Amino acid sequence: MTGRVRSHLIRFSRTQVGTTSYLNLVQEAELGLNLDISHEKSRLNEILAEISENEYQAGRPILSCLVKVEGSKGQGDNFYKLCERLGLGEWRELKQQEDFLKNMRRECRAFWQNDGNFEKFA
Repeated sequence: MTGRVRSHLIRFSRTQVGTTSYLNLVQEAELGLNLDISHEKSRLNEILAEISENEYQAGRPILSCLVKVEGSKGQGDNFYKLCERLGLGEWRELKQQEDFLKNMRRECRAFWQNDGNFEKFA
């Protein structure tokens, strides 16, 4: 399931604009999760965190920046807390920085739209 989510987000970053929602991710990556069940939604959060940590440790952009939390302007607190765990800064400050998320998304797209990066790391 982790591989499917990662592959889907890489393809999304190459071909789509904007962000995807949790629900679209579940449907388009054919994960079969029911987000109304709390432990299944938690599982998706764990998968996104695992992918993000692995990508960051490998020196690549954090793919989960492309997944928007429904009903929020951008990302939920869990995303910023993940960024804090990765050493990017204190989560509340990151959340207040207007360009933080925008820059992450731009860097993610630029990285994965590069054919060399895609061929080597996808």
